[in-house]
Amino acid sequence: MTDPAPVTVVEDIEGHGPRVCDDMTVEVALAVMASARVEHLTVCDGDDQSTALITLVRLAVLRDSSTYTDRIRLRDVLDGSLPSPVRPDGVGEHGGAPGVLALSR
Repeated sequence: MTDPAPVTVVEDIEGHGPRVCDDMTVEVALAVMASARVEHLTVCDGDDQSTALITLVRLAVLRDSSTYTDRIRLRDVLDGSLPSPVRPDGVGEHGGAPGVLALSR
């Protein structure tokens, strides 16, 4: 068994909660949210650029879906490569899934 990759969590100076890398698994992200007592995380790419906010609600819905595995990473959730656990009538007013917020730059 290999050691898991180190987890780096940095408090976002813009007030968006903890910043995490997009290669973090959903399980670890949920644990970070629980320990930090936050409802969302700022997700960053490999260049440490903020790319999205992801909510506890969105990850909890995914974790409870039949498509969930413990190998799913935040980037998989954000890039839309996973089958959506959200019913079609659950699409937000701007066409996105509830619980996933895009950041403007």
